[in-house]
Amino acid sequence: MTSDRVYNVLFLCTGNSARSILAEAILRVEGKGRFHAYSAGSHPKGEVHPLALDTLRALGYPAEGFSSKSWDVFAVPGASQMDFVFTVCDNAAGEACPVWPGQPMTAHWGVEDPAAVEGETYVKAQAFSTAARYLKNRIMAFVSLPMTSIDRLALQRQLHDIGRMEGSTFRKSEVA
Repeated sequence: MTSDRVYNVLFLCTGNSARSILAEAILRVEGKGRFHAYSAGSHPKGEVHPLALDTLRALGYPAEGFSSKSWDVFAVPGASQMDFVFTVCDNAAGEACPVWPGQPMTAHWGVEDPAAVEGETYVKAQAFSTAARYLKNRIMAFVSLPMTSIDRLALQRQLHDIGRMEGSTFRKSEVA
């Protein structure tokens, strides 16, 4: 691997309307051109949650050009080959995923679903802000990994450890 390599990263969630969109947007900026970020869902809602876009804007990230789409678009011949696939919701992590060409590295980076939060608008907005903060922390840890000098097994362990950072939905009884 050369240092100028650009890695393709796919964030998966069931609805592809909130967490996976936040992660895609954050990596697009924080990856500083070293990563192409994508997102998709197993059962896409068909639209991006408005509070996800509001949260991105409030945090200074671009909020245009995102769409809720099926993960099938990334599993067809001719689709971009992924280097990394991260599930950001527990439901998507438990589903049978498509076979990804190229055998990308995978990890579960579960974060509570801000779109499921009930209550006043400010409570919902806080949930989106919290999810974005947890995802950004994971993404910043990810982009700081020495991709060109770490072996595959060590990298996989690091990816799993990132998924257990603050705000994780990982349960201690689960086996990595």
